[in-house]
Amino acid sequence: MNLPEIIAQLRDNGHKVTPQRIAIIKTVLESPELLTPSALYEKVKKADPGVGAVTVYRTLNILEELGLVCVVHTGDNTHSYIGCPAEHHDHLICADCGKVVNFTHCNLGLLEKRLIAETGFAISEHRLDFYGRCEKCGKKRFVAEASARTIVLRE
Repeated sequence: MNLPEIIAQLRDNGHKVTPQRIAIIKTVLESPELLTPSALYEKVKKADPGVGAVTVYRTLNILEELGLVCVVHTGDNTHSYIGCPAEHHDHLICADCGKVVNFTHCNLGLLEKRLIAETGFAISEHRLDFYGRCEKCGKKRFVAEASARTIVLRE
C-alpha cells in the first residue's frame, strides 16, 4: 500500500491523520528492513523531534489492526514492522541484515486442505516467514568463513 491509500484507510476507520502519524507511516514504507518500535521511534524522532514513543506504539497498533503494516515475529520475541503490499504475501527474512523480501503465490492450498481434513481446523489465513541470509549477506559470510580457514605457512 502507498501513503494515500493508508491515509484513506485510517480516515475511513475513524482515525485521525496527524503529521506525526504521517511521519511514522512514511518511515515504515520507506524502510527496506524490519523496524522494531524503538528503531522506528529513533528514525522518526530525527525527522520530527516532537513525535513521542507512545504515538509510535499507538500508530503501529492501529496500522496492525487495519492490516496496513506487516508484523514479523523475530527470534528474540520482539515484533518488527514493515510496509506491506495490498495482496496476500509471505516473507523471506535475512537473519543478518534484516532485509525482507515479500513473495506471493506460496501454493499452500494442498497443505491447507490436508490440515483441514486431518484436524477439522477452520483455517482463515496464514503467515509464512522463511529465515535465512540474503544474497549479499550470504556472500559476506562465505568470504569471512573462507578467510578464517586460510592458513598462512612460513618457511
